[in-house]
Amino acid sequence: MGKRVIGFSDANPDTDQGNIQSVTQVKGIVERMGVAAAAQRAGLVDKAAGSAERRKLRREILAGPVAHLAEVGKRAQRSKHELGLPYRYKPGAQTYIAFQNTARSMQAAAEANKEVLMRFGLSEAVLAQLGELLGRFDAATDLGSAGRTAHKGATQQLEELAHDLASVVRTMDARNRLRFQDNRQLLESWISASTVLGVRRAEGESAGGGTPSAGGEVRPAA
Repeated sequence: MGKRVIGFSDANPDTDQGNIQSVTQVKGIVERMGVAAAAQRAGLVDKAAGSAERRKLRREILAGPVAHLAEVGKRAQRSKHELGLPYRYKPGAQTYIAFQNTARSMQAAAEANKEVLMRFGLSEAVLAQLGELLGRFDAATDLGSAGRTAHKGATQQLEELAHDLASVVRTMDARNRLRFQDNRQLLESWISASTVLGVRRAEGESAGGGTPSAGGEVRPAA
């Protein structure tokens, strides 16, 4: 809607100072919505990328280093070595936080008892790999969290800007209806340009009568 209102207003300039000010405000809001929409998309991309990377790394950690440490732990346990290594670790439906904590505990126990565990097949390279993978897992978690925060903030900003835009357009409506009361074609063009989110208004209904619903992804009105 915002871009259509700008296009209509630029094509049909007004001398009324109040309406000129409203057009200036619409242009500023639309520009800010473009910035917020870009931040919203970037946040969504980071959130999805972080989530996908965590899933991938979790599978890789469980299939490699964790499986290795679990077998080493079992062998040490059979030799009556109580090393605090949770060799029966089964991830099940654990949250990512629980997974991180358990994997870190396994890493710490293995590091603390490395010399003993090497007698049961512990690979230093695999242990080092676990540390590297967990570091990447932490980074993916941070990326997803930052993306989620950015997306939420940008979505809220877009919703607020959409309300501001609708309010300014409603302010312009009476003036433009007065301007074009004897020009049916331009009046219809204004009504079409000022329709919110593509929902056509009846002739007697004021512009900006609707607002985007909260919760989902908000897109700037075009």
